[in-house]
Amino acid sequence: MQASLFKKIVYNFYKQYCRSFPWRETVDPYVILVSELMLQQTQTYRVLPKYLDWLMLFPNVKALANASLAEVLQAWSGLGYNRRAKYLWESAKIIVEKYGGEVPRTYEELRQLPGIGEYTANALLAFAYNQPTIVLETNIRAAILHHFFENHQEKVSDSQIKEVLTKILDKKSPRNWYYALMDYGNWLKFEGYDYFHQQKAHTKQKPFKGSERFVRGYLLRESLKYKELKLKEIQLSGYTQEQIRKIAKDLVAEGLLQERKPGILSVV
Repeated sequence: MQASLFKKIVYNFYKQYCRSFPWRETVDPYVILVSELMLQQTQTYRVLPKYLDWLMLFPNVKALANASLAEVLQAWSGLGYNRRAKYLWESAKIIVEKYGGEVPRTYEELRQLPGIGEYTANALLAFAYNQPTIVLETNIRAAILHHFFENHQEKVSDSQIKEVLTKILDKKSPRNWYYALMDYGNWLKFEGYDYFHQQKAHTKQKPFKGSERFVRGYLLRESLKYKELKLKEIQLSGYTQEQIRKIAKDLVAEGLLQERKPGILSVV
């Protein structure tokens, strides 16, 4: 498909059916960083109320940097993947201390921040600073696969998709282009287009209930709720005490919890 025709299809769709989110109404890099980390592997409907509450508590990077980790984890509770909250908190401290409260504008500097990978760095540069980076996520992947690899027999790699994105990128307005592309790809998925069989990058996520993620979230929530959590009193279906203690040890090693006394957990 020609790039010009594809852009016309995407932009025409976007004019009629663009989605509205508060993080699209701002170019504040801190606010966009918050939304990007929250949206990782988390549905938009779950993120929206947490995002609004978060900005009430931590309206800017300095407010977040001055908060305690317990306050940050409490505000994040319910979103899962709690390391993201810790990474965001640690990044805020670095941004304040090293960059005077200004979120970096270069890919290299952003990648030095905790938990900021290739996608998040490029997304932040595109959405906050309107820089023509290559942003690839699930909805964009669906749109590219549908129009440029529809009859492709072999699995398509992300590097192949990025080659297409480079050729079709709207360099004058990457911010709006990616918003439009995301919305169009989301619509394709809603309409039933199944692209998973085409991509090499796809891995099926295990159910949350009964998973290690479930246990991690449980230990964090209970530690926040009771201040101190005795491991020997925890009983979770499908998990032995040994397994629970191993997961707790991982949380301590990651700096999310601490074990001030043997077998007793608390938030750092």
